[in-house]
Parts: sequence; C-alpha cells; structure tokens
Amino acid sequence: MSHHVFDSQASLKISQLTTGYQRRMIFDQLDLPPLPAGSLVGVLGPNAVGKSTFLKAIAGMRPAKGDIHLGELALSSLHGANRMRHVGYLPQTLPQPTSLVAYEAVASACRAARAELSRKATDSLVEQVFARLSLHSLAFRRMDTLSGGQRQMVGLAQALVRQPQLLLLDEPTSALDLRWQLALIEGVRGVVQEQQAICLIALHDINLALRFCDQIILFAPSGLLATGAPREVITAEHLREAYGIEARIESCSLGHPVVLTDRVADSAHADIGHITRDAGARR
Repeated sequence: MSHHVFDSQASLKISQLTTGYQRRMIFDQLDLPPLPAGSLVGVLGPNAVGKSTFLKAIAGMRPAKGDIHLGELALSSLHGANRMRHVGYLPQTLPQPTSLVAYEAVASACRAARAELSRKATDSLVEQVFARLSLHSLAFRRMDTLSGGQRQMVGLAQALVRQPQLLLLDEPTSALDLRWQLALIEGVRGVVQEQQAICLIALHDINLALRFCDQIILFAPSGLLATGAPREVITAEHLREAYGIEARIESCSLGHPVVLTDRVADSAHADIGHITRDAGARR
C-alpha cells in the first residue's frame, strides 16, 4: 500500500482548539502534545464529553478555531475536498444500504478521492484493503443485504482505501461482534504502522484501547484529563474521575494489563442521587 509518499515525521499538532455548539462550548483552547506518525491513538471518555465533536472539528466538519497541523500542513486552513484529501473520517452513522456490491462501493470511494490512479492501481488498492480487513467474503454482496456491522466494516474500507495520512474513526466498533472488533482494530493498526499514518479512534472498550493503542487521550466531564501511554493514562484514579467507577488494573496470564470494573464510585452515586432529587423537585 505504498502509492502515497508521506513525510514519516509528520506528527499531528493540535493547539488552542476551541469548538462547540451555539449554547454550549465543548472545548476552549484545548492543547495536546504532538501525536507522532505511526500512532494509533485511543480517544476515551464517557458519553457527552465531546469525543465526536473533537473528531468532527479536526475533520473540518464542525466550526472550530485554533491550530491543527499535520506535519508542515496547516489542516485548519484547508476546507472541504482539500482537507479530506489528507483526512479520512468515519462517522458513527453507517454507510447507506444501496444496490452496489461492497467491492464497487469501496472502489468508487477510491476513484472519487484518487482520480489520478489507473483502474489497475485502484483495483490493487481495494484488494489490499479487503485482505487487510478480512472482507473478501463480503466483496460481491450488495450493501443492502449486509448487517449493520458489515456495513461499518465496508465504511472503514472506504476510508482506508483513500490512504489518508490522518484517520478519524468515531466509535467504529459499536456495531461489531468480538471477531470483527479485533479484525478492525488489528487491520487499522497494521495500516497505520505500515503507512506511518496517524489514527484517532473513539472507543468505549477500555481494554481494547489498553491492548492496541499507542497513545490515549482521556476526556472527563471536566475536560481533558490525561494524555500519554495507555498504562500511564488508564489508572484507577483516572477511571474514577472520568467514568465515576471503581476499577482495578490487573495483569492477565500473558502479562497484558486488563481493567476490571467493580462498582459505581461513591461520588457518582451521590451525583445520581443529586440528579434524581433535582428531577423530583422539578416535577
């Protein structure tokens, strides 16, 4: 998969990122340490902390202020198709069920973004992506006969086949069973390392992030909580603050860290009681 020649030192730098909605600011002057090329970066945090907003702002799909640099390229100054040449974005919503077969859906995504490629080069890229994601069994099935999880995998193939230097995946494992979750994250990790790209992947499964990600960005209700190596970021204290749970980080028989969740934290119980009392008072 070497049709694109990338600057292998092209880190992602985000500074002073400000974005949100009319009535609510989500991020105000957010700064992150540089994320190096070849990194799979887990974006973690509970619901409603702004993981999707964060990815959309980087993709250029939400108004945002601040500086986003991919190597020497100022992404924040690019718009529309110019930005999407460098960025692959996979939203939570699934690709539409159409009468196209999966292979053609991926090939047409490649042709739309990489018009300079010959038919043979396009077919070769599509073939490599299908092999990487173990999708050959779906290649000639119509999109409108596929399950939600299968369409999600085809959506990922459509993003990968364009070979963007920055890949933004918003909860891509949500509709997938265990086998396909592994196929997805191993496939993405392989592509990222091979192409020295960068992938930001929003996940709910903390153990998947702990096992496969190189870096973690952890958001809490109060904002950015921690960034860095998975073992440094995913701690009992951080999980209590971000998710309101009591958890332990143990080692499995192979020596890999595993998060075991025990219960809702006492402070979270108090918050729930507070919410319930407020709701009762309003009724």
